Amino acid sequence: MTADGTAVISAHGLRLRKWTPEDLPVLRDLFDDPDVAYRTPLAAPFDAAAARAYLDGAIGAPRRLHLAITTDGRTALGEVLLNRDLRSIGYVVGAAHRGRGLAVRALRALRAMTEYAHRAEGMDRVLLEIEPDNAASAAVARSAGYRRAEVGPETVTDKGRTYELLTWEHLAPAD
Repeated sequence: MTADGTAVISAHGLRLRKWTPEDLPVLRDLFDDPDVAYRTPLAAPFDAAAARAYLDGAIGAPRRLHLAITTDGRTALGEVLLNRDLRSIGYVVGAAHRGRGLAVRALRALRAMTEYAHRAEGMDRVLLEIEPDNAASAAVARSAGYRRAEVGPETVTDKGRTYELLTWEHLAPAD
């Protein structure tokens, strides 16, 4: 945490920081993407109004921690989100930053947030939900030490699409 209480996580070559109003233009660039629209519940198209609503929700969400993924503390490459109620993590890397180490960046962000969830939030179990056909996310989850939880898939309907989500879990290391 910084002196003003803003969450900053520095780990694995990344600096995860809270979104600010100055990030509004970058949110559109990151989230107005067909892949993001397909895989997440974010608004599509992700226009200026959607970006403003998302930023307002991210800044004012006490039970969720929305952090911009950066390498320099400034330029947002994506987002990693910790939902404290569900004890789950989600992440997005912007299309412009894919193909330049997407898996590595996503893995680093996931590891950093997972470590934070265990250590700072006291979560003994952290979850991911991944569609069965999302091989890239499953590979990132495995690389970060997640394993498939022994629960059945959850069926979700969002934006007119019905799909299944598999639950992956990461258990806190034993002391």
